[in-house]
Amino acid sequence: MREPTFLVLTALAEEPRHGYAVIEDVATMTGGRVRLRAGTLYAALDRLRAEGLIEVEREEVVQSRLRRYYRLTGAGERSLATETARLRSQATIAESRLRLRGTQFGGATA
Repeated sequence: MREPTFLVLTALAEEPRHGYAVIEDVATMTGGRVRLRAGTLYAALDRLRAEGLIEVEREEVVQSRLRRYYRLTGAGERSLATETARLRSQATIAESRLRLRGTQFGGATA
């Protein structure tokens, strides 16, 4: 799973969100490192809907514009959980190998 997909699913894991709220949450989660552009986000949302990982929860009109709220489906939740476990496993391996080199984590010697 690519990082933007992971981050979009993570943003939707907390609560249903509309597109701009997803963009803001991803920026917050990553400390500004990842800034999704609208075109990238909406293409991803369309793909995730087609894959059955998210669905439209509701739509509302705000200032004459349609705002669509998305939420995770059960398949999306399972996919995010699987990817989270995979990333955790990979991070554990990397961390243990860095510890062998004496790399410090969080200000203390690992």
